[in-house]
Amino acid sequence: MDDIDKRILNLLAQNARMTVKDIAQKVALTSPAVSERIRRMEREDIIAGYTVVYGDKVTEHQIEALISVSVAPSDHEEFLMLADHQPGVARCYHVTGSYSFILCVACSGIAELESLINRFQKFGATSSQIILSTSVDRSAGIL
Repeated sequence: MDDIDKRILNLLAQNARMTVKDIAQKVALTSPAVSERIRRMEREDIIAGYTVVYGDKVTEHQIEALISVSVAPSDHEEFLMLADHQPGVARCYHVTGSYSFILCVACSGIAELESLINRFQKFGATSSQIILSTSVDRSAGIL
């Protein structure tokens, strides 16, 4: 992956609907050259997919939280299967420190958050933090 590929990835991360023509103009390549680079990055699993990021109007009534969970190594597989199939879990990080995993979740209210926490408590101790706001978000275009 060269610098042009990184620039293409950053442009797509900022706007996955950007046309190949617009990308080509920004990276000083032809449209066919950009298309080929994108297809290659998809084949090589550098680009794993495209997604929608919800705006504030969709998520304003949701509670976002971080749930830290201590999980015994023998239970990692079962825990990850639950996390993967659990509605509301946006991301799951395997981490170092006091806890084994940190889940990023979005729930419709406190009752749903409490229910979600209860499902994960069977694996071990939990600690939860409700997200009040996002002060810095560089999730798009961090290469």
